[in-house]
Amino acid sequence: MTSTSSLPESGYLRVLAVDDEVPALDELAYLLRADPRVGRLHCAGDATEALRVLRDADIDAVFLDIRMPGLDGMELARILGRFARPPAIVFVTAYDDRAAEAFDLGVADYVRKPVRADRIAESIRRVLATRLVPAHPAVAARRDRQDDPTIPVELAGTTRMLPRSSVRWVEAQGDYARLHTADASHLVRVSLATLAERWADAGFVRIHRSYLVQLRLITELRMTNTGYVVLIDDHELPVSRRHTRELKDRLVRAAKSWT
Repeated sequence: MTSTSSLPESGYLRVLAVDDEVPALDELAYLLRADPRVGRLHCAGDATEALRVLRDADIDAVFLDIRMPGLDGMELARILGRFARPPAIVFVTAYDDRAAEAFDLGVADYVRKPVRADRIAESIRRVLATRLVPAHPAVAARRDRQDDPTIPVELAGTTRMLPRSSVRWVEAQGDYARLHTADASHLVRVSLATLAERWADAGFVRIHRSYLVQLRLITELRMTNTGYVVLIDDHELPVSRRHTRELKDRLVRAAKSWT
Protein backbone atom coordinates (compact mmCIF):
# COMPACT_ATOMS: atom_id res chain seq x y z
CA MET A 1 0.00 0.00 0.00
CA THR A 2 1.21 3.47 -0.82
CA SER A 3 2.17 5.49 2.22
CA THR A 4 3.11 9.11 2.82
CA SER A 5 5.23 10.51 5.62
CA SER A 6 5.70 14.19 6.43
CA LEU A 7 9.20 15.01 7.59
CA PRO A 8 10.92 17.95 9.30
CA GLU A 9 10.05 21.38 7.94
CA SER A 10 13.75 21.91 7.17
CA GLY A 11 13.46 19.30 4.42
CA TYR A 12 12.65 20.35 0.86
CA LEU A 13 12.99 17.24 -1.34
CA ARG A 14 9.86 15.29 -2.24
CA VAL A 15 10.96 11.68 -2.62
CA LEU A 16 9.34 8.45 -3.77
CA ALA A 17 10.87 5.10 -2.70
CA VAL A 18 9.91 2.04 -4.76
CA ASP A 19 10.73 -1.60 -3.93
CA ASP A 20 8.62 -4.76 -4.12
CA GLU A 21 10.39 -6.30 -1.10
CA VAL A 22 8.87 -4.93 2.11
CA PRO A 23 12.00 -5.21 4.32
CA ALA A 24 14.14 -3.48 1.69
CA LEU A 25 11.54 -0.73 1.24
CA ASP A 26 11.27 -0.24 5.00
CA GLU A 27 15.05 0.08 5.36
CA LEU A 28 15.30 2.53 2.47
CA ALA A 29 12.41 4.59 3.83
CA TYR A 30 14.02 4.68 7.28
CA LEU A 31 17.27 6.06 5.86
CA LEU A 32 15.47 8.63 3.71
CA ARG A 33 13.34 9.79 6.64
CA ALA A 34 16.50 10.31 8.69
CA ASP A 35 17.93 12.82 6.21
CA PRO A 36 16.85 16.41 6.95
CA ARG A 37 17.01 17.32 3.25
CA VAL A 38 13.98 15.12 2.57
CA GLY A 39 10.75 16.97 3.25
CA ARG A 40 8.14 14.41 2.18
CA LEU A 41 8.45 10.71 1.52
CA HIS A 42 6.10 8.47 -0.44
CA CYS A 43 6.52 4.68 -0.67
CA ALA A 44 5.28 2.25 -3.31
CA GLY A 45 5.57 -1.52 -3.63
CA ASP A 46 5.67 -1.68 -7.43
CA ALA A 47 5.76 0.44 -10.57
CA THR A 48 1.96 0.66 -10.85
CA GLU A 49 1.69 2.17 -7.36
CA ALA A 50 4.62 4.45 -8.16
CA LEU A 51 2.86 5.82 -11.24
CA ARG A 52 -0.25 6.54 -9.16
CA VAL A 53 1.85 8.53 -6.71
CA LEU A 54 3.56 10.41 -9.53
CA ARG A 55 0.16 11.22 -11.03
CA ASP A 56 -1.11 12.73 -7.80
CA ALA A 57 1.99 14.31 -6.25
CA ASP A 58 4.95 16.44 -7.26
CA ILE A 59 8.07 14.28 -6.85
CA ASP A 60 11.65 15.53 -7.09
CA ALA A 61 13.46 12.17 -6.87
CA VAL A 62 12.61 8.47 -7.17
CA PHE A 63 14.73 5.91 -5.32
CA LEU A 64 13.99 2.86 -7.38
CA ASP A 65 14.67 -0.88 -7.27
CA ILE A 66 15.41 -2.45 -10.66
CA ARG A 67 14.26 -6.07 -10.45
CA MET A 68 10.53 -5.97 -9.73
CA PRO A 69 7.62 -8.05 -11.05
CA GLY A 70 5.65 -6.54 -13.89
CA LEU A 71 7.14 -3.23 -14.98
CA ASP A 72 10.75 -3.25 -13.78
CA GLY A 73 12.78 -0.27 -12.61
CA MET A 74 14.49 0.36 -15.95
CA GLU A 75 11.19 0.42 -17.80
CA LEU A 76 9.69 2.75 -15.21
CA ALA A 77 12.70 5.07 -15.44
CA ARG A 78 12.26 5.30 -19.21
CA ILE A 79 8.62 6.26 -18.73
CA LEU A 80 9.59 8.91 -16.20
CA GLY A 81 12.16 10.29 -18.65
CA ARG A 82 9.27 11.27 -20.94
CA PHE A 83 7.57 13.37 -18.27
CA ALA A 84 7.46 17.12 -18.87
CA ARG A 85 9.34 17.52 -15.59
CA PRO A 86 11.08 14.19 -14.96
CA PRO A 87 12.16 13.39 -11.40
CA ALA A 88 15.78 12.52 -10.70
CA ILE A 89 16.35 8.76 -10.57
CA VAL A 90 18.46 6.87 -8.06
CA PHE A 91 18.63 3.13 -8.67
CA VAL A 92 18.91 1.03 -5.52
CA THR A 93 19.74 -2.55 -6.46
CA ALA A 94 21.56 -5.68 -5.37
CA TYR A 95 23.06 -6.10 -8.85
CA ASP A 96 25.61 -4.23 -10.95
CA ASP A 97 24.78 -5.78 -14.36
CA ARG A 98 22.45 -2.91 -15.32
CA ALA A 99 24.93 -0.09 -14.71
CA ALA A 100 25.53 0.51 -18.43
CA GLU A 101 21.78 0.93 -19.02
CA ALA A 102 21.64 3.29 -16.07
CA PHE A 103 24.40 5.34 -17.72
CA ASP A 104 22.25 5.62 -20.85
CA LEU A 105 19.37 6.97 -18.79
CA GLY A 106 21.52 9.59 -17.07
CA VAL A 107 20.53 8.63 -13.53
CA ALA A 108 21.68 10.67 -10.55
CA ASP A 109 23.18 7.66 -8.74
CA TYR A 110 23.38 3.87 -8.69
CA VAL A 111 23.44 2.42 -5.17
CA ARG A 112 24.22 -1.20 -4.31
CA LYS A 113 22.27 -3.02 -1.62
CA PRO A 114 22.54 -3.36 1.31
CA VAL A 115 22.08 0.39 1.55
CA ARG A 116 23.98 2.47 4.07
CA ALA A 117 23.20 5.85 5.54
CA ASP A 118 26.31 7.47 4.06
CA ARG A 119 25.47 6.24 0.54
CA ILE A 120 21.90 7.50 0.77
CA ALA A 121 23.24 10.84 2.00
CA GLU A 122 25.59 10.96 -1.01
CA SER A 123 22.72 10.09 -3.36
CA ILE A 124 20.64 12.93 -1.99
CA ARG A 125 23.58 15.27 -2.51
CA ARG A 126 23.81 14.11 -6.13
CA VAL A 127 20.07 14.61 -6.62
CA LEU A 128 20.36 18.17 -5.35
CA ALA A 129 23.32 18.75 -7.68
CA THR A 130 21.30 17.65 -10.72
CA ARG A 131 17.95 19.29 -10.05
CA LEU A 132 16.57 22.74 -9.42
CA VAL A 133 14.33 22.23 -6.37
CA PRO A 134 12.07 25.27 -5.83
CA ALA A 135 12.76 25.39 -2.07
CA HIS A 136 16.49 25.20 -2.70
CA PRO A 137 17.31 27.52 -5.66
CA ALA A 138 21.08 27.31 -5.17
CA VAL A 139 21.36 23.81 -6.62
CA ALA A 140 22.18 23.24 -10.32
CA ALA A 141 19.41 22.82 -12.85
CA ARG A 142 18.65 19.47 -14.44
CA ARG A 143 19.89 20.89 -17.74
CA ASP A 144 23.44 20.80 -16.39
CA ARG A 145 23.23 17.03 -15.95
CA GLN A 146 21.95 16.63 -19.49
CA ASP A 147 24.89 18.65 -20.82
CA ASP A 148 27.41 16.59 -18.83
CA PRO A 149 26.00 13.07 -18.33
CA THR A 150 27.46 10.73 -15.76
CA ILE A 151 28.77 7.17 -16.02
CA PRO A 152 28.39 4.62 -13.19
CA VAL A 153 31.81 3.24 -12.19
CA GLU A 154 32.98 0.92 -9.42
CA LEU A 155 35.34 2.39 -6.83
CA ALA A 156 36.34 0.43 -3.72
CA GLY A 157 33.18 -1.68 -3.91
CA THR A 158 30.90 1.34 -4.36
CA THR A 159 29.21 2.54 -7.53
CA ARG A 160 29.96 6.21 -8.21
CA MET A 161 28.70 8.48 -10.97
CA LEU A 162 31.62 9.85 -13.00
CA PRO A 163 31.01 13.03 -15.06
CA ARG A 164 31.81 12.49 -18.72
CA SER A 165 33.70 15.79 -18.76
CA SER A 166 36.34 14.27 -16.48
CA VAL A 167 37.23 11.53 -19.01
CA ARG A 168 40.47 12.30 -20.89
CA TRP A 169 40.60 9.23 -23.11
CA VAL A 170 39.09 5.75 -23.37
CA GLU A 171 40.89 2.47 -23.94
CA ALA A 172 39.23 -0.68 -25.30
CA GLN A 173 39.57 -3.83 -23.22
CA GLY A 174 37.57 -6.54 -24.97
CA ASP A 175 33.86 -5.90 -24.50
CA TYR A 176 34.71 -3.36 -21.79
CA ALA A 177 36.19 0.14 -21.87
CA ARG A 178 38.64 1.76 -19.47
CA LEU A 179 37.90 5.42 -18.82
CA HIS A 180 41.02 7.44 -18.03
CA THR A 181 40.68 10.61 -15.96
CA ALA A 182 43.42 12.96 -14.78
CA ASP A 183 44.18 10.85 -11.71
CA ALA A 184 42.57 7.41 -12.13
CA SER A 185 41.00 4.91 -14.51
CA HIS A 186 37.72 2.99 -14.36
CA LEU A 187 36.57 -0.15 -16.18
CA VAL A 188 32.97 -0.04 -17.42
CA ARG A 189 30.82 -2.64 -19.13
CA VAL A 190 30.34 -0.90 -22.46
CA SER A 191 32.25 -1.24 -25.73
CA LEU A 192 34.53 1.42 -27.20
CA ALA A 193 32.47 1.44 -30.40
CA THR A 194 29.34 2.25 -28.42
CA LEU A 195 31.03 5.13 -26.59
CA ALA A 196 32.52 6.46 -29.84
CA GLU A 197 29.01 6.71 -31.30
CA ARG A 198 27.40 8.19 -28.19
CA TRP A 199 30.16 10.69 -27.42
CA ALA A 200 30.94 11.97 -30.92
CA ASP A 201 28.91 15.14 -30.36
CA ALA A 202 30.86 15.79 -27.15
CA GLY A 203 34.19 16.06 -28.98
CA PHE A 204 35.50 12.51 -28.59
CA VAL A 205 37.23 11.08 -31.67
CA ARG A 206 38.43 7.60 -32.57
CA ILE A 207 42.20 7.56 -33.22
CA HIS A 208 42.74 3.80 -33.14
CA ARG A 209 40.67 0.65 -32.84
CA SER A 210 41.64 0.65 -29.17
CA TYR A 211 41.51 4.38 -28.32
CA LEU A 212 38.95 7.16 -28.14
CA VAL A 213 40.18 10.61 -27.07
CA GLN A 214 38.85 14.05 -26.22
CA LEU A 215 39.99 16.13 -29.21
CA ARG A 216 40.48 19.38 -27.30
CA LEU A 217 42.94 17.71 -24.90
CA ILE A 218 45.42 16.67 -27.61
CA THR A 219 48.54 18.78 -27.13
CA GLU A 220 50.69 17.18 -29.84
CA LEU A 221 50.50 14.96 -32.91
CA ARG A 222 53.85 13.63 -34.09
CA MET A 223 55.46 10.94 -36.20
CA THR A 224 57.54 8.20 -34.55
CA ASN A 225 59.39 5.18 -35.92
CA THR A 226 56.22 3.12 -35.59
CA GLY A 227 53.71 5.72 -36.81
CA TYR A 228 51.81 8.72 -35.49
CA VAL A 229 51.03 9.28 -31.81
CA VAL A 230 49.09 11.94 -29.94
CA LEU A 231 50.02 13.38 -26.58
CA ILE A 232 47.42 13.79 -23.82
CA ASP A 233 48.51 14.50 -20.23
CA ASP A 234 52.06 13.33 -21.09
CA HIS A 235 50.68 9.99 -22.30
CA GLU A 236 51.50 8.87 -25.85
CA LEU A 237 48.57 7.16 -27.58
CA PRO A 238 48.93 5.50 -31.00
CA VAL A 239 47.08 6.74 -34.06
CA SER A 240 46.25 4.10 -36.63
CA ARG A 241 46.90 4.77 -40.31
CA ARG A 242 43.20 4.66 -41.18
CA HIS A 243 42.42 7.40 -38.64
CA THR A 244 45.42 9.69 -39.29
CA ARG A 245 43.94 11.74 -42.14
CA GLU A 246 40.62 12.33 -40.37
CA LEU A 247 42.38 13.26 -37.13
CA LYS A 248 44.60 15.81 -38.89
CA ASP A 249 41.56 17.36 -40.56
CA ARG A 250 39.71 17.53 -37.24
CA LEU A 251 42.68 19.16 -35.51
CA VAL A 252 43.01 21.77 -38.27
CA ARG A 253 39.30 22.60 -38.15
CA ALA A 254 39.40 22.77 -34.36
CA ALA A 255 42.43 25.10 -34.44
CA LYS A 256 40.62 27.45 -36.84
CA SER A 257 37.54 27.54 -34.63
CA TRP A 258 39.61 28.32 -31.52
CA THR A 259 41.44 31.26 -33.11
